[in-house]
Amino acid sequence: MKTYSAKPAEIEKKWVVIDASGLVVGRLATIIATRLKGKHLPIYTPHVDCGDNIIVVNAEKAVLTGRKKDQKVYYHHTGFPGGIKERTAKFVLEGRFPERVIEKAVERMLARGPLGRKIMGNLRVYKGPTHPHEAQQPVALDVASLNRKNVRN
Repeated sequence: MKTYSAKPAEIEKKWVVIDASGLVVGRLATIIATRLKGKHLPIYTPHVDCGDNIIVVNAEKAVLTGRKKDQKVYYHHTGFPGGIKERTAKFVLEGRFPERVIEKAVERMLARGPLGRKIMGNLRVYKGPTHPHEAQQPVALDVASLNRKNVRN
């Protein structure tokens, strides 16, 4: 018996919409990363992009547990000597692009490389309740009902 290996032409991608209001960021990111990679499917192949297209709405209403909102720090470097910059999660969530918290959480759960970058292209995160992908007829995924720990009040 041979091991099945999916080919890119055989894969049917679905569109899934997730409402992030009240959901814990880390738990949400693991579910998104699993679905983006395609590990929830029986035809999962590690070297092929066989995951779904994911739309996340209400990213600004996602919740961090404990004191992560004040203590979690995102670093980036400008490329110049002494050019390390930092921002807290609270600063990012209350800023202009709160969706970056979810994007970074998912991005850091995926492999770095050409396939990881391609898979990240299948994720769309919006801070408000609307999205421009109604034509794709996305199916709603209720992450809150999967586990009681996924939601914070």
